[in-house]
Amino acid sequence: MSDEAAEINIPTNVSAPARAASYAPADDARSWHEPGVFRTVTLMGSVTFREAARRKILWIAAIAGVGFLGLFWAGLHAMLHSMAPTASAVTRHEATGMMLMMSLYAGSLMTSLMAAITSCDTLSGEIASGTIHAIATKPVRRWALVLGKWTGFVLLFGAYILFVEGGSMLIAWIENRYLPPHAIAVLGLIWLQAILLLSVTMACSARLSTLTSGACTIGLYGLAFIGGWIEQFGALRHVRACVDLGIVVSLIMPSDALWRRAAFRVQPPLIGAIGATPFSSATAPSLAMVLYAGIYTLAALLLAQALLERRDL
Repeated sequence: MSDEAAEINIPTNVSAPARAASYAPADDARSWHEPGVFRTVTLMGSVTFREAARRKILWIAAIAGVGFLGLFWAGLHAMLHSMAPTASAVTRHEATGMMLMMSLYAGSLMTSLMAAITSCDTLSGEIASGTIHAIATKPVRRWALVLGKWTGFVLLFGAYILFVEGGSMLIAWIENRYLPPHAIAVLGLIWLQAILLLSVTMACSARLSTLTSGACTIGLYGLAFIGGWIEQFGALRHVRACVDLGIVVSLIMPSDALWRRAAFRVQPPLIGAIGATPFSSATAPSLAMVLYAGIYTLAALLLAQALLERRDL
């Protein structure tokens, strides 16, 4: 039995009438913020952390993050020390900004794929193994279970993004006193990108198998990636059809639009003058697209809750 099944228990000192009342239809009218639901959400959130540690996901991700930061630090240090002593501060800052853009791009890709891979079995795996029967049959809300797991992953990815992406910014500051513009906003956009993919994966996991859920999310992520490049190409070459096609793809899956806005906000002037590169953005999606991505994320979460509520377990 998993940690989830072991942690959620009905108090044994409650009388039979009280237990019967907890199953009564009137219980469905309770507000989400009442202790039972709140306890379920917080409990499932903490269990998500423990489950990630038990499956070695947390430790492997931490080791990968340390290796990622170590490699970036070594590369940045070597590049700065290879520059001529007469190089101006502007030139050194531009070079540091370009290296940091590469690191942020790779970190965004890593956290996005992690969001899809680590959460694809959070519901479907327990349904397939029958573990969820020990939880969902008790007087707890299924939607609260989904919200609790989602909250745990949101906090987990937030900590990891702060460690990897924030660590990259800290290294750039230590090596060259370089702090990218709009650093907090960029970290928030990368975090929202991971949360978006998490919500989509959980919606798929509530109905589909583990492998299918992961494949659907990664497929949509790849579609958004290609659509973003088509839109950038259209903006550079002034091909309106390509720009419109990219916008349509962003409406289907807005994950790449979040990265392109983050890249546009953080890129140094030299990269902005070059135009589109693998790590930057020639055009910045609007704030309305960020708002749309937030609504999209919330809708995917609500869909996951609705699908699990209606699924015959």
